[in-house]
Amino acid sequence: MVMTVAAPYWNPKTECMPREQLRALQLAKLRAVTEWAQARSPFYRRSFAAARFSADQLRTLDDIQRIPFLTREQWMHSQDERPPYGELPVAGREVAIRLHTTSGTSGSTPLRALDSRKDWAWAAEMWAYALWGIGVRATDIGYVAFGYGSFIGFWGLHYGLEKVGALTIPGGAQTTAARVRQIVDFGATVVATTPTYAMRMAQEAEALGIDLPGSAVSRLVLSGEPAGSIVETKTLIERQWGAKAFDTAGMTEVSTIFMFEPENQPGGCHIIEDHFIEEVIDPQTGDRLGYGERGERVCTSFGRSMIPLLRYRTADLVVRQPAAAAGNGRTWDLYEGGIVGRADDMKLVRGTNVYPGAIEAILRTHDGIEEFQIRIERRGARDEVVLQVEPHPRFDDAAWTALAEALVVELAEAHEGLLFILERAATGALPRFELKAKRLSDLRPAGAHTTVRA
Repeated sequence: MVMTVAAPYWNPKTECMPREQLRALQLAKLRAVTEWAQARSPFYRRSFAAARFSADQLRTLDDIQRIPFLTREQWMHSQDERPPYGELPVAGREVAIRLHTTSGTSGSTPLRALDSRKDWAWAAEMWAYALWGIGVRATDIGYVAFGYGSFIGFWGLHYGLEKVGALTIPGGAQTTAARVRQIVDFGATVVATTPTYAMRMAQEAEALGIDLPGSAVSRLVLSGEPAGSIVETKTLIERQWGAKAFDTAGMTEVSTIFMFEPENQPGGCHIIEDHFIEEVIDPQTGDRLGYGERGERVCTSFGRSMIPLLRYRTADLVVRQPAAAAGNGRTWDLYEGGIVGRADDMKLVRGTNVYPGAIEAILRTHDGIEEFQIRIERRGARDEVVLQVEPHPRFDDAAWTALAEALVVELAEAHEGLLFILERAATGALPRFELKAKRLSDLRPAGAHTTVRA
């Protein structure tokens, strides 16, 4: 693809395609991938037969609702029954060139996903859409602050940076201090990281006496956590780095990203609609929701050929808005605020929904909070939410008391009067994360609580 440096779009033909033409393109691609899955994937043949569905029933885009949902539990069951990869793949490992897994932060067995050479080239292309839209060009120096393990993470971004022509620095197998020094010493202008690790690197830079806001970094590409969509967290990261932070989101099941927040588009992420069909459903009923309604996103991918992905229930919570809300020339719809949460992270405590993102949004409005952990536990006959907060070492007892008192009030106001138990953690006592953060632990006895999905 030939692009001019000033052009805001990586692929202007599809990014600015009229909606009617875009829907026709999606329908043609949907038919093709469904026929492919039906012909070659043992899992989909059985799934379609059980639902009395056939690819020839797809006459309009609304007919996608005839296709049965795919869940992570089904994928994992197939993998367990037919190890190591299950029966979703359309070909064996001899066709694949890459194997990646999920992060395993949920405590479950990681999901294994295979990609062909074609799939992997497509994954880099999706990242090129995002990087170009963010403003990354061949003159940039990109630093990937990532461990380069089997977790898919920023692998695709690495190849996306190379695709747009940027000098790409892999920051794997190093300490946080070493990464921070390299970012400054190599003159990196773009840094890719999780939101949590962006804050961790900023803390390390402060300890080392390194002036991150004075460095060459002008853009941060955030991914891997819903925290990248939390305004308060993004604002803190931008202040710590003196750079603009951009939200993106992807998943191992897709092998790449499906949305990105371009320049001059605050508060919303475009869905890459020429390569995905995204639906929003009620997590309880499975009914499709409309614009402005919060629900669970369901993903259908056109790009992954080794493992077709049809109507995959992601557990991501989103609010979809029409393309016109962006006003930047793209005709793709948006997710307002990106990924607003995870359905499987929400907990019911004494009749109140408790969600880590809402807690983090409150904490990030206060300066000097280094880390936090949330525990839900049974104390006597009551369920309690215990919030451990690790303040900056400069906090004396009076400063901590004032912070704790303010947090108790703000958290109760945001959670229908539910009182949190605040505990001060010693400096360095709480875990730090390089990849996805795990800050919520539900320690209640099995069967003694309810997890809600919306």
